Amino acid sequence: MVQYEYAYEYEYVHEGEGEGPGTVRFVLSPLRETWHSLWTLRDPGHYPHHLPWLRRLRTLTPRLDTDLLVALTGDGHRLPRFLTEGPRTRNADVRDELSAVRRADPAEVLRDLGATHRDARPPAVLRGDATALHGRLVTALETYWTTVMEPYWPRIRAVLEADVPHRARVLAARGTAGLVASLHPGAEWDAGALRLSASGPVHRLRTAGPPVLCPSVFALRATVPDEHASSGTAPGGEGPRITYPARGAAALWDDVAAPTPEALTDLIGRAKTTLLTTLSAPETTVALARSLGVSPSAVSQHLARLAACGLVTRRREGRTVLYLRSELGDRLVGRRTDPRTA
Repeated sequence: MVQYEYAYEYEYVHEGEGEGPGTVRFVLSPLRETWHSLWTLRDPGHYPHHLPWLRRLRTLTPRLDTDLLVALTGDGHRLPRFLTEGPRTRNADVRDELSAVRRADPAEVLRDLGATHRDARPPAVLRGDATALHGRLVTALETYWTTVMEPYWPRIRAVLEADVPHRARVLAARGTAGLVASLHPGAEWDAGALRLSASGPVHRLRTAGPPVLCPSVFALRATVPDEHASSGTAPGGEGPRITYPARGAAALWDDVAAPTPEALTDLIGRAKTTLLTTLSAPETTVALARSLGVSPSAVSQHLARLAACGLVTRRREGRTVLYLRSELGDRLVGRRTDPRTA
């Protein structure tokens, strides 16, 4: 039985042997995806479907503390524990998540960073005064989020959200074991125990409850936080937090082909198409009417309809109202803008 209790939470009751009532939670976290995206910076060759995104980021490198960000990831996709503990809420707010990182104990942060590179000495960028390093880390992560992730978060979130109903249907049809098996080859759930196998050692994790599932567009396989696997247990009172590849991630950066002028005209009419293609720079109603050879009242009516559909924006400067094609309008006419440089 599946109940859609909240955005990403599903109640289930399984009456078969070895499992009792419980809750499978789906957590979508903007900051968790930010951590996972660091894997692509460390080893881009393993993420060919993210290369279009990585190419867009090359011009941003001077703004980012890239050495520190790459050093946050260890061999085997390890991440520091203080970055992988949350979120506890079902629908995380990135501001709250960043605040939690800001409040972390610098000494604990330094220990976690060292443990991430336990098989080798931590990179030089992770050594030094704990308080200073923590401050640099917070600044680097906040800059990385606002510059690299936030402009694309609506697109990433759409892929993650689309994955959840599919998994819920699997849960309803096949139970927890079938759901976990669907996450990635080598993932198994048996009588309350999670078993993950990949190219490395096999980990069998005893849990206190059903899993917390975290779809990710950056995951290559199903994983649990490194401290779970090393201890063999999940935190008290909860199941394992499993990060797994979201369906549709490979097509994340595919651009939809722009409609032909004829198709766009058929959709919204010739007058609105002309206005929309003209508004590549801010213009007033009067200036548009003059350049198009029509009355200001006709232009005003069409602009009102385009604005109501989110295809144009308007702003007031003194007594003048300026209209400009929105990002959605840009996409409709095949002139995609980069929100980082808008």
